Amino acid sequence: MNVRGTSQSCKQIDVQALAVAVFKGERPNSGFLKDLDKQVGGLVGNVIQTEEFTAKEGETAYFHLPNSGLKAKRLLLIGCGERDEYRAAQISQMAGTAARFLRGKNHQRIAIAPRAAGDGERTAQMVIQSALMSLFEPDKYRKDKEKRELDRIIVVIEGADEKALQRGAERGGIVGEAVNYTRDLANEPGSYLTPTILAARARETCRKFGLTFDVLDQKRMEKLGMGSLLGVSRGSDEPPKLIVMKYAPKRAKRGKKLLALVGKGITFDSGGISLKPGDNMELMKYDMSGAATVIGTMRAIAQLKPSIPVLGVAPCSENLPSGKATKPGDVLVAMTGKTIEVINTDAEGRLVLADAIAYAKKLGATQIIDMATLTGAVSIALGDVNTGILGTDQVLIDGVIAAGKEVGEKFWQLPLDKEYSNQIKSDIADVKNVGGRKAGTITAAAFLKEFADGVSWAHLDIAGTAWGDDAKPYRAKGPTGVAVRTLIEFVERSARDQAS
Repeated sequence: MNVRGTSQSCKQIDVQALAVAVFKGERPNSGFLKDLDKQVGGLVGNVIQTEEFTAKEGETAYFHLPNSGLKAKRLLLIGCGERDEYRAAQISQMAGTAARFLRGKNHQRIAIAPRAAGDGERTAQMVIQSALMSLFEPDKYRKDKEKRELDRIIVVIEGADEKALQRGAERGGIVGEAVNYTRDLANEPGSYLTPTILAARARETCRKFGLTFDVLDQKRMEKLGMGSLLGVSRGSDEPPKLIVMKYAPKRAKRGKKLLALVGKGITFDSGGISLKPGDNMELMKYDMSGAATVIGTMRAIAQLKPSIPVLGVAPCSENLPSGKATKPGDVLVAMTGKTIEVINTDAEGRLVLADAIAYAKKLGATQIIDMATLTGAVSIALGDVNTGILGTDQVLIDGVIAAGKEVGEKFWQLPLDKEYSNQIKSDIADVKNVGGRKAGTITAAAFLKEFADGVSWAHLDIAGTAWGDDAKPYRAKGPTGVAVRTLIEFVERSARDQAS
């Protein structure tokens, strides 16, 4: 995909179609919209005056331009709602809607004019990454899948710094491709993405982009005493893997800080002996979305080259029932020596994360962000709008939330008071892996907290936001790649803070 940023006038851009943001209540009687309306013979003013197009968020108006002052032969107006509410999320949705709509019209070369004030480089990045994200389709295995593709996307911000726009466009290409790579992993059927295959995909990513790679097999995990992770894998014939990826900058400042991203990699989750209902169980291929997020984020970090080291850890396993599987009532011994009573084998994500968090600490991590499709309870609490976030370090939590706001992803902090830990006390072991029906998302985090002591830690429950049940004008249904953009932004902010 060829991506570019330009500060030229829209009328000079030689593309097949031009997409332009329009705000609610805006009239073509001055400035940019007036000039655009003049170039297209009053078409813009006409649809606004007749209220065929009111510029409410997501609304579109599409024009053929056989004779106009624009080089583009098609014009797409995209409603963006109120101008004072036009922020990262709305810019992203505008760009995604533009690319997705115009690809559907079989255009190969398009330009997008977001009309956003402020930092042109950042706006260009948001436009390009969102446009690329909008092009993802979950139809990889369809013989008759749609073959229309875009070849070139240009983001146009008139009067901006041309070099800054190009930098932003290139960075947007890196981030957008990383998000789509994450989504592709999350969309793979369990038979096509076993722990072994996922480890191979991670290895290839490391080889291609210059990351350090290691993978722990079952024997190495046994030597380290990872009984919690191995207790989950016991029911499957597929061996578990613990993926380790590391980015080390060439010119890192000396310091003792090391950020680790830890992601749950259950490549298929049947629930184990505590078997899930059959309805929609096919979607449990996405239960490795946390691991996919780690791999996709590390892919982008390797290309963007921040000045701080980052560790990526992904514990991978299947969770299946068999004569060898862990049973409710069994006791597992984690890497830390802590004993765990397994009440429900379908609460397996926290079991693999427990040993992965402990291993990240062993590798020197001082700051850990874990992410997992961990609980159905988070969907009940927050739906598919906000990702739940909890942790022990308020500065870290605030940093993640702020990074999310910058890129248009929403996080909502849930409490983690010590009283919730009482719910996971076991009569026969140190802890149990579920705490009852009440506060399920919080007690899952309280369990992880037992293994994150001594480090700055935040937990992202992406169960409600990692999969979109319905298609949007700017996004296909299926995996969303949530949190990749936020984590990249967080890493880059951390690098700037440490450099100052």
